[in-house]
Amino acid sequence: MRVIVLGGGVVGVTTAYQLQKDGHEVVILERQPQVAAETSWGNAGMIAPGHSFVWSSPKAPMILLKSLVLKDQALRFRLSADPRLYSWSWLFLMECTAEKARRNTLLKHRLAVYSQSVLREVVADERIEYDLNDRGILYFYRSQQALDKGVEHMRLLESDGQLIKVLDRDAIVALDPSLASAKEKIAGGIHCPTDETGDPAKFTRALAARVVERGGEIRTGTTITGIEISDDGVAQVTTDKGAVKGDAYVLALGSYSPLIAKTVGLSLPIYPIKGYSLTIPIGNRPAPPTIAAIDEHNLVAVSRFGDRLRVTATAEFAGYDTSHKPADFAFMKGVTEDLYPEGADYDRAEMWAGLRPMTPNNLPEFGQRRLRNLYLNTGHGHIGWTMSHGSARITADLIAGRKPAISMDGLLN
Repeated sequence: MRVIVLGGGVVGVTTAYQLQKDGHEVVILERQPQVAAETSWGNAGMIAPGHSFVWSSPKAPMILLKSLVLKDQALRFRLSADPRLYSWSWLFLMECTAEKARRNTLLKHRLAVYSQSVLREVVADERIEYDLNDRGILYFYRSQQALDKGVEHMRLLESDGQLIKVLDRDAIVALDPSLASAKEKIAGGIHCPTDETGDPAKFTRALAARVVERGGEIRTGTTITGIEISDDGVAQVTTDKGAVKGDAYVLALGSYSPLIAKTVGLSLPIYPIKGYSLTIPIGNRPAPPTIAAIDEHNLVAVSRFGDRLRVTATAEFAGYDTSHKPADFAFMKGVTEDLYPEGADYDRAEMWAGLRPMTPNNLPEFGQRRLRNLYLNTGHGHIGWTMSHGSARITADLIAGRKPAISMDGLLN
C-alpha cells in the first residue's frame, strides 16, 4: 500500500521504516525543515525501561496541588483558560489509584522492554551511529530513606524482569568517577544496567536517510491542516502544499495529534506537557559523566551524547507554549554543575523547551478509531524514544493484520 505517515519525529520515522520493511510505499509529512526537530530533538535521550513508572500515581494529586503555590517544582501545574486542560486533568486524576498505577506501569514496561529489543534489531541491521552509551542508567537518591523507598518502588519493575543493582555511594563513584566530588551528597542509588542512552535526533535523521535511500519520500516544510473523509475512511490529508492521498494513514504528530484528529471528529486524550533541556558542550573539561543519571530528589536527568551533555528537567502544564527564558534553566544547570563541576562548559549551554504528548494513563494510543484506514501511533509522553521502535513495529503489524509479538491486552483500546 501507499501509507502516509503524519509526523516526522522519532515515532513517525520509525513507523515509516517498519512499514517500508513490509513492502509499503511510505510518505512522511513534517512541518519543520527536517525530521526530529521538535520533541525528538531536545529530550533526555534515555532508552529506559527502568523508568517506566507512570506519572498518574496516588502521589500525583498532592504534587499538582503543591505546584499551584510553590515555585521551582519539578511538576508545574498552572491555572489556564484552556478547557481541555481540565477535562484531561480529570481523566488523569481518575488514573491515580494504586491499582491503576501498578497496572499501567507494568503495561508501559512491557512495551518499553519490547521496544528496546526492536531498537537493537534495527541498530544491528542498519549500523546507525547515535552516540550510544550502553552502560545503563543510574537513579540516585540524596537520603537513605529516599533510597529505601526507591528500591521498594523499583521492585515492581524487577518483578517484571527489570534487572536492578542497588549501590552505595562508594559503588556509585566506582561506576562513574565524575561523581566523586558529590559523593557525600548521595546516599546511594539503583543502577539499571540494561537501560541505555543515545541521541534520538541523530538516530532519527540517520534512519530517515535510510528510508529515502530505499525509495521513501519525506516532505519537510509541509504543514498538515486537516483530514478529509469519504464514507468510512480517510480520502486525503490536506496540507499547505496541497492534498496528499494514500491507501492508509498513520497519525504520529505527538502533542499536535488531537488538533488534527479533531478535524474528523476524533477526540484523543493527549495534552502537551512542556519540558526543558540544556545541551552543553563538554569542551576540554576533564571529568564529564560516563553514564547517564537521574537525580531523583531534584528530578534532573543528565545524559552524555559523545562530546555533549543533555540535561532535562521540569514538567509544566503550559498548553502549546514552547517559549522559555534563562531563569527557567537556572535550577537544573545549578544541580548539574554541583554534581559534575568539571563535567562541561556550562557557560555555553544551549536552551530548549518542547512538548511531551501525555495521555492520562501514560500509555500511547494505538490502532483505529472509527475510520478504517487511519491508524494511531501517538501519545508516548516522556519516554517516546524508549517506546518508539516497539510502537512502530506494532503499528506495522496492525496495518498488515498480523498479531503483534507482545500481548496488546490493555494497550489497544
